[in-house]
Amino acid sequence: MPDIARLRADTPGCANRIHLNNAGSALPPLPVLHTMKAYLDLEAAIGGYEAADQSVAELNGFYDAVARLLNARPHQIAFAGSATDAYARALSAIPFQSGDAILTTENDYASNQIAFLALQKRFGIKLLRARDTALGGVDIDDFERLLRQHRPKLAAVTHVPTNSGLVQPVEAIGDICRAHETWYLVDACQSAGQMPLDVTTIQCDFLSATMRKFLRGPRGAGFLYASDRVLDAGLEMLLPDMHSAQWTGRDQYTMEKSARRFEYFEMPFAQVLGSTAAISYALDVGIDWIAPRVRALADLTRQYLGEIPGVRLLDEGPELCGIVTASAEHWEPKQLMEKLWARNINCRSSPLQVAQIDFSRKGVPWALRVSPHYYNTEEEIGQFAAAMKTA
Repeated sequence: MPDIARLRADTPGCANRIHLNNAGSALPPLPVLHTMKAYLDLEAAIGGYEAADQSVAELNGFYDAVARLLNARPHQIAFAGSATDAYARALSAIPFQSGDAILTTENDYASNQIAFLALQKRFGIKLLRARDTALGGVDIDDFERLLRQHRPKLAAVTHVPTNSGLVQPVEAIGDICRAHETWYLVDACQSAGQMPLDVTTIQCDFLSATMRKFLRGPRGAGFLYASDRVLDAGLEMLLPDMHSAQWTGRDQYTMEKSARRFEYFEMPFAQVLGSTAAISYALDVGIDWIAPRVRALADLTRQYLGEIPGVRLLDEGPELCGIVTASAEHWEPKQLMEKLWARNINCRSSPLQVAQIDFSRKGVPWALRVSPHYYNTEEEIGQFAAAMKTA
């Protein structure tokens, strides 16, 4: 079992704060900070292009690291500026025509829902949402019914929505999509680094994620996985550049063969190297250890919050993860965040705008979101709970 004290010593932010906003942006470990600073120093010393030329092997290590994380292969990985950036590049590669349908759930991430609505508005794409079960989470039978009935061009599912601790059954949905040869896009923004991800069992065509959340990497960094099915079909993002393709003649171009066809020339190489360091750190700690550790801390958080009079826990579904959401009529978001900040505790309030369907159904205008990580301690959760009792 990893040494919690050593992990906390590797995390400078633990010295002064109780950081329970890892679903927003986790505290980076020292190897990430040192790697990025060293590369920025190199750029400053010899120049940006020259630093990249000298760091080719290290930069290529990013693709190896993400492939290890996902049980994929390096040629299936692309760097992106964020999960939303990666997601948009994947969406732009789907050969939509007017009248095509996108099948999603009622718990897809807000930015994804907005992107679907924009496609509907501009190109006449039909948006379908499978209903939830009474216990929470997508109704698999309804998802398959809609898929059979409407034959959507794309099925898109957020593995863990940002507004609750729900874990969606992405593997079961993958079975359905493969049986019907439907393009399948998974948003793993909140699950990457929090739980094991295996693209061979998920059977997705695309998977997008960010580095700043449970992977503990830098902001401004993410990645996109593209399956061999995508690459062999010749799918490419809407607007490639001279990195994702080659201008091979006056009126023609040839796209990159690997998933790097979903990249652009301009890349923040310090973030690329910092991402590699973050993924390597997570793999060294062990995702199989991280997942139950995070879940146990989240369960303890729910237990403590549930004991406070007037507090309502909002997480629903057969499987819950490291994101805890709660509501209380006597809470006011701005004041609550200020009180917690004054006690050196980081949490987040999630407004209705991030979960129009979920929060409206639950009858709440906003929710407190608490997201512990493996470097948090049971004592910190207790201190948070004590602060909440007087909130």
